[in-house]
Amino acid sequence: MQRTDAGQFMTPDVDGLIQFYKSPLGRLTRGLVREQVSQLAGDVTGLRILGLGFATPYLRGALKGAERVLAFMPARQGASSWPREGPSHTVLCDPLEMPLTDSAVDLVIAIHGFEHVLDAEDQMRELWRICAPGARIVLVVPRRRGLWAGLDNNPFGFGQPYSRSQMDTLLRNHSFTPEEWRDCLYLPPFNSQLVLRSAKMFEKGGRVFGPTLAGVMCVRAKKEQFPAIARRRRVEKTHASPELSPQTARLIS
Repeated sequence: MQRTDAGQFMTPDVDGLIQFYKSPLGRLTRGLVREQVSQLAGDVTGLRILGLGFATPYLRGALKGAERVLAFMPARQGASSWPREGPSHTVLCDPLEMPLTDSAVDLVIAIHGFEHVLDAEDQMRELWRICAPGARIVLVVPRRRGLWAGLDNNPFGFGQPYSRSQMDTLLRNHSFTPEEWRDCLYLPPFNSQLVLRSAKMFEKGGRVFGPTLAGVMCVRAKKEQFPAIARRRRVEKTHASPELSPQTARLIS
């Protein structure tokens, strides 16, 4: 994990993310979150899909049916080559200045990325730019006051967590209309055999008490025709900081 110069937020690096998803808790997390993401994404046949942040654990199912699948990973995190077979689909870039033309993608799946950007509003404007008319975005972010956001033994414990009202306002202010919300990861983030074996019980029981106990929230939103806020010219941000230097690409299974 990496700490910013301000000392306020920490960003998971690619090695830490890979190791988490190789752990028993990470494999369980991938299965639980992937179920929600798949349902929100729906049929991806023929779509141009972008995974933003560290979304590759959730993109494999789209490789066969989609027209194109790209995985953009931020320079401060580092990149991993994906998939293992065939040419790599990953690109190391600045998520606020993505190397795509306007209206280039039909679906964006952002995981382990949105909560780490330096400017969430700039990120929303950039997403609006690259999304085609009527495109959808699926965002997975740590829930404010959730147990996962309060512990640093998992990737959702780093960066800026959100409440539902904060995310709803951010989306609507940038011409994305929320269509469906999902909550996930009610189990405690521990690599305990008891917890891991009881995951289904935690997920089922947690929903009885509402989203309060959820670790992350997932939302699907649709791009509207006109931008609510014009895209401003980017101001250069601390590019001299060592942690913002591009990292070496790693290989992930």
